[in-house]
Amino acid sequence: MKKVYSLLLLITTVATIQAQKNIHNLIVGTYTNSCSSRGIYVYEFNSDKAQIRLKKSSDSISSPSYVSLSKDGKFIYAVNENGKESKVSALRFDPESGKPSLINQVDSKGADPCYLINDDNNVIVANYSGGNIAVFGKNADGSLTEAKQVIQHHGKGTNPDRQEKAHVHMVYFSPDNKYVLSNDLGTDKIHIYNYNPTGTTDVLTLKDSISVTPGSGPRHLKFSKDGKFVYLLQELNGGITYFSYNDGRLTKVFETSILAKDFKGTFSSADIQISPNGKFLYASNRGEANNISVFKIKKKGKLQLKGQTGTLGKGPRSFVIDPSGKFLLVGHQYTNNIVIFKINKKKGTLKDSGKSFDLCSPVCLIFSESSEVKK
Repeated sequence: MKKVYSLLLLITTVATIQAQKNIHNLIVGTYTNSCSSRGIYVYEFNSDKAQIRLKKSSDSISSPSYVSLSKDGKFIYAVNENGKESKVSALRFDPESGKPSLINQVDSKGADPCYLINDDNNVIVANYSGGNIAVFGKNADGSLTEAKQVIQHHGKGTNPDRQEKAHVHMVYFSPDNKYVLSNDLGTDKIHIYNYNPTGTTDVLTLKDSISVTPGSGPRHLKFSKDGKFVYLLQELNGGITYFSYNDGRLTKVFETSILAKDFKGTFSSADIQISPNGKFLYASNRGEANNISVFKIKKKGKLQLKGQTGTLGKGPRSFVIDPSGKFLLVGHQYTNNIVIFKINKKKGTLKDSGKSFDLCSPVCLIFSESSEVKK
């Protein structure tokens, strides 16, 4: 009887641990100026059943349109996109309750910040309308210092409506954290900066710049799982440019498109993600397209288009793949909802799970790294 009890206890313990591994925190940043939103929302996501439960939200803060979680999972950093009044926020985060609590805010040093990254030392922000990069230090309590460095980009592109000046759309660490890559939609360039994390003023110094197709509008990029390749999504022409990468140097290999050959209508490329197993790449498209393109990543990093799937909403600004690789969640800025798709792990294809939930203007979705299933 004692042996039976011990076996049942072991089975229960293993099942409990497995169930906990399948529970993840989903953190969502929203716009607050178009509908009723408190800013940042935290949900519990069950990757076994694709079930969502709201845990907590922030106290009201202005348009946290992009959020980034600290490596230890204790702090959330967010841009507050509000024209010339834009700020950057530091929030304390309790992973168990899901509550984000504001610590402090600082001036973003540029209008309309749209992306940010962080490590143990700094928070680095891309200011879209300001056309610059701002670097902020971290205090011991997770709060932000005033800006340590501001780098202003200059120039313009061939599209007079969207490229009248520099528009920094992204900053991104290289896999070894030696460099920061920055996409400038306004000047059709990627800048690569040497990164000195403990620097007091010159945290970033320019190493190289590479030009892409005129009028393409570089928006977001992703490194391949092995760090040898970079995939750049262009907002204005729907292109994906594929580069080989070696110690801060990019070499263009080829370019393809996320658009179907017979597509006619307006479009605006948005987000790009790679599956946890590194085998598939996904890219979202807004405008009249409102879909996600699926690519198979072949040998030597080449992409093979597998097709497009409608996202069942308008304005798929951001999407995220859950840590298990089973589901893809799409945030729709204009229909105010998040739709959950099931991923076929072998084929990479997407299928509507039949599950969705309403939320005002979701524009950034991330999963808490501290709760990811490790592989």
